[in-house]
Amino acid sequence: MTESVHDIRHFVPNLTLGAPVIQSLRKHTEAYLDCHLMVTNPLDYVEPLAKAGASGFTFHVEVSKDNWQELVKRIKSKGMTPGVALKPGTPIEEVFPLVEGEIHVDMVLVMTVEPGFGGQKFMPETMDKVRTLRNKYPSLDIEVDGGLGPSTIDIAASAGANCIVAGSSVFGAPEPAKVISLLRTSVEESQKK
Repeated sequence: MTESVHDIRHFVPNLTLGAPVIQSLRKHTEAYLDCHLMVTNPLDYVEPLAKAGASGFTFHVEVSKDNWQELVKRIKSKGMTPGVALKPGTPIEEVFPLVEGEIHVDMVLVMTVEPGFGGQKFMPETMDKVRTLRNKYPSLDIEVDGGLGPSTIDIAASAGANCIVAGSSVFGAPEPAKVISLLRTSVEESQKK
């Protein structure tokens, strides 16, 4: 399971965490800092996030159809792991070219809610995308984000998701460590099957 930090601008109206927060976090942890950017021009953020200490850089296929190869090259050249995200309404086939070939991403993030705001209800129909990806690319890291918690983790993990982003269910829990343990156990058990 991946620790996750999100930077959101332009694509959605709010900003969660930016490069200064990543830089501050990096001083205190060796954890994998996965940055999911919902921005119009992700290329502008590669350098600042790399300097801040980001580990992963995930951009949206919806805004990067024309320059994704340059973007992936730049992300990798800065020592970060490239990932691509897609909204619930975007066909899964749009990410296939980004996973295949010499220049490719290492992770696909399937949004299980519409991007922009925490606390939304998990959309189970998005699990068809996760199953398609897992069947087509058995060793690919597949991340899911949105509405993940104790009541939805098993469906996501059994569909093939191996990286989980959980915000409200963890931070709103009386005992966050128990929720994190439950999520992690579900993913680990599903991977054994």
